[in-house]
Amino acid sequence: MIRTGPKDTQNHDNNNNSSSNQKVYPQPIMEENGNHQNNNKDPSSVDALISKIFGNISSLKAAYIQLQDAHTPYDPDKIQAADKLVIEELMHLSELKHSYREKNPNKPISVSPRDSRLLDEIQEQQNLLKTYEVMVKKFQSQIQNRESEIAQVQQQIQESSQRKQKLEKKLKQRGLLSEEGSQQEEEEENFFSIELTPNLFTSAADTAYKSIHDFAKLLINMMKAAAWDLDAAAKAIEPGVTYAKRAHKKYAFEAHICQRMFSGFQEESFTVKLASNASTVSSNEGFFHQFLAVRAMDPLDVLSQNPDSIFGKFCRSKYLLAVHPKMESSFFGNMDQRNYVMGGGHPRTPFYQAFLKLAKSIWLLHKLAYSFDPKVKVFQVRKGSEFSEVYMESIVKDIILGEGSGQRPKVGLMVMPGFTIGSSIIQSQVYLSGVKCTE
Repeated sequence: MIRTGPKDTQNHDNNNNSSSNQKVYPQPIMEENGNHQNNNKDPSSVDALISKIFGNISSLKAAYIQLQDAHTPYDPDKIQAADKLVIEELMHLSELKHSYREKNPNKPISVSPRDSRLLDEIQEQQNLLKTYEVMVKKFQSQIQNRESEIAQVQQQIQESSQRKQKLEKKLKQRGLLSEEGSQQEEEEENFFSIELTPNLFTSAADTAYKSIHDFAKLLINMMKAAAWDLDAAAKAIEPGVTYAKRAHKKYAFEAHICQRMFSGFQEESFTVKLASNASTVSSNEGFFHQFLAVRAMDPLDVLSQNPDSIFGKFCRSKYLLAVHPKMESSFFGNMDQRNYVMGGGHPRTPFYQAFLKLAKSIWLLHKLAYSFDPKVKVFQVRKGSEFSEVYMESIVKDIILGEGSGQRPKVGLMVMPGFTIGSSIIQSQVYLSGVKCTE
C-alpha cells in the first residue's frame, strides 16, 4: 500500500530543495579581484566613441577636399597646409584607436545586435581611413614630384635669362661702333655697370694666377700618375735653380705655363693671326665690351657658338704651345685630342675644359689691359736679376733674405709677370733662388 502522507510531502520538498541549490540567481558573481563580472559594454561610451570617429572622419574628408582643391591651380603652400591637416586627423584617429584598445583589451564578449552594427560601421570607417592614407601618400609623392619639376623649371628659367643677357651683350657689342644716340647710351649703361678701375685689373690678375696654379697642379698630378720623374722634369724646365724645399719645385711648372700663356701679351692681337678681311677692335671701349661679354660665360659655351672666333683661335694656339706633345702621349696614350685641336675643334674632355678656364682668365686679363687709357703695360723679370722690392714680390713668404751678407737675392723663376697701370705697379711674382725659409 502506497502512502501519500507527510513523508511523501517531505521527499517532494527535499527534491525541491535540491533543485533550488542548482538554480542560477541573477545576481552578479564576484571575481577574485572583488569586481563584478560584466561582459556587456556601456552603450553610452560606445556611442561616444562612434560619434568621435564620425566627427574625425568628417574632418578628414574636409582636409582631403582642401588637398584636392590646392592642386587646381597648383599651390605648394596650400598643399602643404592641407597635407598637414590630413596628417593631424590621421593621428587623431590613431589616438582614438589606441585609447579604445587600452580600455577594451581583446577577449571574448557577447555583442548585442546593436553593438554589432556599430562595429560594422567602425570597420567600414577604418577601411575608408586606409583608402585616405593611400591617397595621402599618393598626393605627397605628387607634391614632391611637382616641387622637383618646379625647381628644374626655375633653373631653366634662370639659365635662359643668363643666355638671353649674354646674347644681348654680344649683339650690342657687334653693333657698338655704328650705333648712336639713346641706343648707345643704353649699351653703355648695361656694359659699364662694372667700373673700370685698377682694382678690377688687380682682381683679374689674381684670378689669372690662380688659374695658372690650378692647371699646374693638374699637370703635376697627371705626371705623377704617369710615373714621371718630377725632379728631372723641373730641372729640365728651369735648370740651375736652388730650391729651399723640394715642394717648391712646383713653381717651375707654374713658371713654364706662365711663359707660354703670356707670350705675346704686349701685342694687341695677342699673337692671334686674323684673316685679311677680319675686323679688329682698336678702341678701349671695344676691348672692355669684349671683356664683359666673355666674363660671365662658360668658355665652352663661347666656343660652341663660334669655334673659329678670335677667342677660339687663341685657345687652340695656347693649348698647342702650353701642353707638350709628350705630355699628351704619356697622359692619354695617344694624340687624338691634340690632333682634334689642330684640326680646329675644341674637345669636351675634362682636361681641355680645365685648360679653357686658364685660357679664359689670361684672355680676359689681356682685354682688360687694353681697356685702359693708356693701356696697362706688362713687364717680365729675367732669371738672375737682383730682387727689387718695388717691382717684385717673393711668392714664398717665409724666406730669409740673407741680411748682412751684402748681396741681394737673385731671381730663380718668374712665376707671374708684373704690370703698370699709370703710376701704379702690380709687382711681379718671383721665386728667389738660394734663399732659406724660416721653418
